[in-house]
Amino acid sequence: MTTTSSRSGRPRTASDTDTDLPAVGAMADVTSRIAASVGRVLVGKPEVVRVALVTLLAEGHLLVEDVPGVGKTSLAKALARSIDCSVSRVQFTPDLLPGDITGMSVYNRHTSEFEFRPGPVFANVVIADEINRASPKTQSALLECMAEDQVTVDGATYQLAAPFMVVATQNPVEMDGTFPLPEAQRDRFTARVSIGYPDPAAELAMVDEHAAADPLETLRPVTDARTVRGLVDAVRHLHIAPEVRQYCVDIVAATRSLPDLRLGASPRATLHLVRASRAQAALAGRHYVVPDDVQAVAVPVLAHRLMLTPEAQAARRSAADIVRTLVAGLPVPVPAARSGS
Repeated sequence: MTTTSSRSGRPRTASDTDTDLPAVGAMADVTSRIAASVGRVLVGKPEVVRVALVTLLAEGHLLVEDVPGVGKTSLAKALARSIDCSVSRVQFTPDLLPGDITGMSVYNRHTSEFEFRPGPVFANVVIADEINRASPKTQSALLECMAEDQVTVDGATYQLAAPFMVVATQNPVEMDGTFPLPEAQRDRFTARVSIGYPDPAAELAMVDEHAAADPLETLRPVTDARTVRGLVDAVRHLHIAPEVRQYCVDIVAATRSLPDLRLGASPRATLHLVRASRAQAALAGRHYVVPDDVQAVAVPVLAHRLMLTPEAQAARRSAADIVRTLVAGLPVPVPAARSGS
């Protein structure tokens, strides 16, 4: 029989989730402090920080894909340290086993029973470094964690911490000895972001900032896990008009009929797009979603889920460009005015 328990072994109760939802102004204040804190480490990349915060508030997971040395792991660490919550880091390698991530049952000679030893996934923020270097068997150990916020080992189900976020990094250039993420797992990530090289001014500022000490070492939390749980709950309740919901559905559905794509976005992508749009509205200090919010998150939420045809790849078209062109060509809805808004 399958049982459900928290990390401490007790069943999860309603008291584990905060019911006091913060005001929109308070949400914008907290998120701006987190963004400023992360920005001390990732200099000159406010757009990347924005996507990371949107993913956090949308109860999602972030895939950071870029070349070495641009700050992929630093972004994940800075986000984790800006929130006073638990964090773990897993360096993915070909010999890593699923139990090394989820935990395993270990025999206790004193009690003559098997005891569950939690793995690094039992943390608020899990940094999966170079996730594509592990085998597909090990990569799949994260599927249940990312989709259901739980781990099942030997027939027992354990609830993960809240908030729970996986920040995975991968290098798209050095592909020898790697295992590309399958479509099913890429679809679990709410958003993908590429950091890119900093401009000369930002790189000079980074050199000055890192000259005396590593900013990560001096970073202090600007909020805590309970506040973040409250933010996440508040984002769930932000208003999204039927016209804007239909706009999200239309964008995702349009990807399934484009000639440049052999695989469009899934229904899960629609859910993630709606959640990310709500989170974007919260960052903007609004208690309702507008089409601009959807457009602001469409590329990071959808591009990594699309598979291009060989012809589109030969023409050097990118999934991000296809999403931008698609969004630009769809009519923008005009939500009806809400009384009391």
